[in-house]
Amino acid sequence: MFSASDGYERFMGRWSRRLAPLFVTFAGITEGDRVLDVGSGTGALSAAAAAIESVQVTGIERSAVYVAYAREHVDGRFEVGDALALPFSDDAFDRALSMLVLNFVPDPAAALQQMIRVTRPCGVVAAAVWDYGDGMQMLRTFWDAAVALDPDAAPRDERHMPLCTHGALAELWRAHGLQDVDEQPLTIEMKFASFDDYWQPFLCGQGPAGVYVSSLAESARHALESRLHERLGDTGFRLEARAWAVSGNVT
Repeated sequence: MFSASDGYERFMGRWSRRLAPLFVTFAGITEGDRVLDVGSGTGALSAAAAAIESVQVTGIERSAVYVAYAREHVDGRFEVGDALALPFSDDAFDRALSMLVLNFVPDPAAALQQMIRVTRPCGVVAAAVWDYGDGMQMLRTFWDAAVALDPDAAPRDERHMPLCTHGALAELWRAHGLQDVDEQPLTIEMKFASFDDYWQPFLCGQGPAGVYVSSLAESARHALESRLHERLGDTGFRLEARAWAVSGNVT
């Protein structure tokens, strides 16, 4: 039986850890920065930021289980809290970052406003989300198969997530007065040793795809597994994932 944090690590954590160094570089984190990680999860982004000398990392995360995991595995300060009500003073950080979270927040604009508030003038606010429609092959392959077998699953397809298309984050950043807005694709690749290496993490019940699998009757779950197995094969294969990353400067 896997805990929520272990399940996340098996399912999406390996992707997050690979993306995090690229996002840290994109956000321009430098020595001595005070960095806030909004929606810090199990700590992938915080760990990549903390690897830079003298960077001070603070993570805020709604899940107490994820916070406990991050505290055990990452050098930083981690608190349970809400992105919509950050418990920090104005201008407290040099950079406020959010990786693979904003599209899950009920009010992304309000969360962004909070990130701006706690970032000093001329500091950087940055975020990244997966391109669920075309660029995240692991999930695109999954949802294409799921919807082919069960058309009623179409509304659950993560391609409908907000902020996941080219330009969406940049538009939000500009609408909130951030300057020198820059949006770029960040692309990584994951090698899977076998089909089971791909499929088994979906059984951990994590994320929209994992929740969908958990909701299926055994026969429907086996049908989906078979469809994906036929599509991907049983030998090693590689899948790409693209995230859209945006940054902007606080006035």
